[in-house]
Amino acid sequence: MPHPTTDPLRAVLDVLALRTVDADTFTGDSLDKPGGRVFGGQVLAQSLLAAAATVGHDRLPHSVHGYFLRPGDVKQEITFAVERLRDGRSFSARRTHALQAGVPILAMTTSFQVEQPGVEHSDTPPSTVPRPEGLPSVFETLGPIDHPLAAFWTQASAFDLRHVEESVYTGPAGERTDRQMVWMKARGPVPDDQVLHRALLAYACDQVMLEPVLRRHGASWSTQALSIASLDHAMWWHRPARVDEWLLYVQSAPSAQGGRGLGAARVYREDGALVATIAQEGMVRFPLDD
Repeated sequence: MPHPTTDPLRAVLDVLALRTVDADTFTGDSLDKPGGRVFGGQVLAQSLLAAAATVGHDRLPHSVHGYFLRPGDVKQEITFAVERLRDGRSFSARRTHALQAGVPILAMTTSFQVEQPGVEHSDTPPSTVPRPEGLPSVFETLGPIDHPLAAFWTQASAFDLRHVEESVYTGPAGERTDRQMVWMKARGPVPDDQVLHRALLAYACDQVMLEPVLRRHGASWSTQALSIASLDHAMWWHRPARVDEWLLYVQSAPSAQGGRGLGAARVYREDGALVATIAQEGMVRFPLDD
């Protein structure tokens, strides 16, 4: 079992600070995790930051589309090779390959855009959602549990997660539904860099994207013989957001079949602005099915 850090947010920020090899190549390390596999959200965020390092500062990422190809090893360095696909007047496109021992573990395309005026509208969040301050945090839920994994995740989490409905950490929810809402915020201030905030939003969302699938099928993170892994990930950023302020994830699971489940989320700021839309399909397997 890895030893959790006393400053988990700083540990994440340090891992996201990539080393430059040349103009299109970067290297990075991984957070130590139970099981020794690289956390998918980490390599997503690192790949985004590698791509962003090859475009002008006037261009922000607005979408990513990536495939998790192989499990990564937290003990091995990751190389991020960026391919410059296009630089237009408004948009730039990059493809990032995250490699270990010369073999890709993630392939991701990122699109960037300069800030421009245009037509605007957006969905609005649910009208009545409890405030995060009145909801139990992951630390309150898992803290009293005498188990090494519970202790690690409460001490190593860089984000405060607060489920509006009952969580599915330790057992199935009372109601089988494919919907859930989660408030999330970084456990400390983050530098005023919008690219970094968008990368951290990609990092954080991977923790909860497939939970509605578990909730719908009466499973939880503690379900015996649960096998779950991200397969692909798509994300669109619509407006600026700060991960060190509360963000509301409104989630659903439109479909599950063939050992795969699809999770979707809309992410809102506290003022109701829609800041991101996310979709992720993952392998989800456990003994009991509907």
